[in-house]
Amino acid sequence: MDFKKIEKKWQKKWADARISKASDKSKKKKFYCLEMFPYPSGFGLHMGHARNYSLGDTFARFKRMQGFNVIYPMGWDSFGLPSENDAIKKGIHPIKSIEENIETMKSQMAALGLSYDWTREVATHDPEYYRWDQWLFLKLLEKGLAYRKEALGNWCPSCNTTLANEDVKQGKCWRCDTEVVQKKIEQWFVKITDYVNPLLVGLDKIEWSSHLKALQKNWIGKSQGIEINFKLFDSKEILPVFTTRPDTLYGCTFVVFAPEHPKVLDLVRGTKYESEVNDFLKRTKKLSELDRISKEKAGLFIGKYAINPVNNEKIPIYIANFVLMDYGTGMIMAVPAHDQRDFEFAKKYKIPINVVIQPKNQKLDSKKMQRAYTEQGILVNSGKFNGINNLKAIEKISEYLVKKKVARKITNYKIRDWNISRQRYWGAPIPIIYCDKCGVVPVAEKELPVKLPLDVKFGKKGTTPLATNEKFVNAKCPKCKGKAKRETDTMTTFVDSSWYFLRYCDSKNKKQIFDKNKVKYWMPVDQYIGGIEHAVGHLMYSRFIVKFLKKLGYVNFDEPFMKLLNQGMVNLGGIKMSKSKGNIVDPMEVINKYGADTLRAYLLFIAQPDTPFEWSDKDVQGIYKFIQKVVSFADIKENKDKKTYIETIAQRKIEAITKHLENLEYNKAMIELIDFSVKLEKYPTKYAIKIFLQLLYPFAPHISEETWSKLGEKKLIALSEWPKIDKKKINESAEKAEQAIQKTREDIYHIIEITKKKPNRIFIYVIPPELKQYSALEKTLSDEFKANVKVFASNDPKKKDPENKAGKAKLGKPGIYLE
Repeated sequence: MDFKKIEKKWQKKWADARISKASDKSKKKKFYCLEMFPYPSGFGLHMGHARNYSLGDTFARFKRMQGFNVIYPMGWDSFGLPSENDAIKKGIHPIKSIEENIETMKSQMAALGLSYDWTREVATHDPEYYRWDQWLFLKLLEKGLAYRKEALGNWCPSCNTTLANEDVKQGKCWRCDTEVVQKKIEQWFVKITDYVNPLLVGLDKIEWSSHLKALQKNWIGKSQGIEINFKLFDSKEILPVFTTRPDTLYGCTFVVFAPEHPKVLDLVRGTKYESEVNDFLKRTKKLSELDRISKEKAGLFIGKYAINPVNNEKIPIYIANFVLMDYGTGMIMAVPAHDQRDFEFAKKYKIPINVVIQPKNQKLDSKKMQRAYTEQGILVNSGKFNGINNLKAIEKISEYLVKKKVARKITNYKIRDWNISRQRYWGAPIPIIYCDKCGVVPVAEKELPVKLPLDVKFGKKGTTPLATNEKFVNAKCPKCKGKAKRETDTMTTFVDSSWYFLRYCDSKNKKQIFDKNKVKYWMPVDQYIGGIEHAVGHLMYSRFIVKFLKKLGYVNFDEPFMKLLNQGMVNLGGIKMSKSKGNIVDPMEVINKYGADTLRAYLLFIAQPDTPFEWSDKDVQGIYKFIQKVVSFADIKENKDKKTYIETIAQRKIEAITKHLENLEYNKAMIELIDFSVKLEKYPTKYAIKIFLQLLYPFAPHISEETWSKLGEKKLIALSEWPKIDKKKINESAEKAEQAIQKTREDIYHIIEITKKKPNRIFIYVIPPELKQYSALEKTLSDEFKANVKVFASNDPKKKDPENKAGKAKLGKPGIYLE
């Protein structure tokens, strides 16, 4: 079977029939199916891509057959560091390598049989795309949501750029694995923090996994608590501290500043601690936020004390790497008896530990404690609050402190404003001009796009690549027309990907970011598919931008992705396939050897789509045999003896496979299809085979179309309707009879396996109503087992083994007996 010839034949027919073309004016109900668009790598498609896109394409084909007007587009996340670094390495311009990579990946996607609507294609490096990145930036600036400030940022020395917190993975750059350091830089930020509540509330409206929702909630980090005023010892100065655990306040034995807190240097200036503090601060700046939170806790006493407001105890002030300036007040109260991090710190620096929560029926001794007690309990050593359950004490102590005017209730968030600046070349220029006279001046909308110049120099220390192009940098001030300079940072690619799904709805519009009516018809995305690694990056920013656009009146919805499937990893040797690890299987090699349908069906069969799996060549070969069997159905002779039964099975399979596909249970649907094919081999009818091919089509479209056409069908299977259950064709009696016969056959094999004897005669005793259907099988079973098979009614003594050949068998009961 020439699979390549078959695949090209049907791909051309699909293209000619425009099966993938979505209409903006259709009266059909819409369905938006989308996978996260890829970065066009020089390595082409990897197996993770193949799995992801097979999931999406199968669902899109299924929905088209169900009668939906399906939009299923594809584009390219083509800006960013990898393209720039790859181009530098190869000595060519990024635009050349990107466009070559796009063509390669498009040909690979075609080989896999993906039915994208390429008329809607976008690429983020296209000026007609990134002009709307710049437009979005201007709108954010206009509404006071974009601003510039000097801030400590995650800096990758290798990539020579800042990184957002979510770009730092275990202290390293997510792109190149270089250790990230902290550096103060003037950067552009977007106030995503103004949208924290809508971002939290919106999670209840969408069908995402609880795990993914938890990741977003944790990243936002909403905590309702109280800001308590500690006093600096021997001073009237107030030191505000945020906590969610006022019930432990009596157990606070020290307070801790973030090392970079501006108050720290004021407190140590001119003291013997000043030099040590500065050294500690330098060391801390080398750590990413993640390292500071997760690695070994280090601290330093700064020679000052605070007063605990509930018991007036004098407690030491420390600085520590795990306290972050941007959360709360940049200062925390430490309760080592009831917080494990504080406990370890106190033990390390020999700080007192005071128990203020006791478990029931047990008395904790602070000197003997091996770890902090963090469960519920009763307050002790807490003045007038002794004996109260600690959860109830949270509110009571809060009210007490507020009444004393030493505290206020407050809500804090861990999420930071979105850093969109990157000190790299290959990205959308930020549309800002700096004028000595007028200050920061935005480029006028009518002047967009600010095009990325092609002539820049890479690797020049102390400057960004864009700054090396003087023609780009030197500009006229839009206000005073005097000499000015352009911004030379570019935008993070997360800006590009925060709205691309909206552009697909109207990708060729040159007058506006999109037509509102088109977006109103197509959005939101009904089924989104992509990796969970984007949980707190792309997915968060996309949700934010949609909420922002709704506030401006550009969209009428506030959540972009109603359902989200996070596909699992493809592993080899127990670890994720990776070119750097040398454990990859090239999708094109599998397609060339076994055909696209084999690869698609294997990836969909082998595991639940949201779970990882181990690659298996043996299982690929098993699916290849299944695909080959499908081809043979075109030449199979009909068996009308079991027509009622196989048509009943067809209805059962329609019901089961439809349900599994709707629930994204691709592997369960494939199991049903394989089972259906086994039954069809025994009892084929043209009707049942056609139903089978329609159900198989979304998974293995090429071979389904080929076999369908060989059955004499003129219309494309792609344009046929998804099968519906025909209740008139369901015959439960025939179904039960076949199930009973199958059970009998299995039982005979089981008895032969146990006795390890080949029988000459087989006696089957059945209840009278089943006698006719079983008797009809005597010849079939005799031929199958090469034995004389006889069927008797179990309650008719005259018909029970007249010669008593069954020996000791209890002839009065139904059963199987071998001689």
